[in-house]
Amino acid sequence: MKKAVIITGSAGGIGVALVTEFKKNGYQTIGIDQHHSTYADINISCDLSNLVNNKEVETKLYAQVIEALAGSELVLLINNAAVQILDGIEDAGLADFKKTMDVNLTAPFLLSQLFFEKLKASRGSIINIGSIHAKQTKPKFIAYATSKSALKGLTQAMAVDFGQHVRVNIIQPAAISTAMLIDGFKDNPENLKQLKSFHPSGIIGSPEDVARLAMFLSRDGSTFINGSSIDIDGAIGARLHDPG
Repeated sequence: MKKAVIITGSAGGIGVALVTEFKKNGYQTIGIDQHHSTYADINISCDLSNLVNNKEVETKLYAQVIEALAGSELVLLINNAAVQILDGIEDAGLADFKKTMDVNLTAPFLLSQLFFEKLKASRGSIINIGSIHAKQTKPKFIAYATSKSALKGLTQAMAVDFGQHVRVNIIQPAAISTAMLIDGFKDNPENLKQLKSFHPSGIIGSPEDVARLAMFLSRDGSTFINGSSIDIDGAIGARLHDPG
């Protein structure tokens, strides 16, 4: 029976790399994204902020995934989708804060619940895509950093609850060269060079770096890696930026 993986945020930079990596390794890929995508074998359109607030959307998504799994075995759920709304504590709106939590935290929780029995049957795993902002952040990331910190906590709690049945880990990247990130520096390429220099490795990561790590974590040889937070950050998380 063919192995299957669900990947949320499958139309974005890291999502496309995840789909490509798992397809290359023989998995059936089921992509979930609010934007139209043709990268995965099966592409399901769904806004995760609607998923967590509408039982009908939840029921429909579950049915679509079960239909897509016909003849395949679900062995992996990758909670990759996220929103990043930049506001500081003084001007952050409650609606934006709630949407960030819905997509970045509640949706991974709900999807893990929905597909736990399938993953338990296959002794599969869940990989959450977190962020360096779970432990190091900067101004105007109040909602995003909070959501990613909570996602790390959720990862650990689920690993304990799921025990020997389903492994749960989180990947925490620093700067990754997605099209969105690169486009943000198109008017100031010097700032991109500076961003690279802040990482002791002298580079920023690629979406493929994240995808290859996810593939490693999904393999049977990684069965003792559970409840773990794996940084992929070019050593920026180890570096102080004090003067001198």
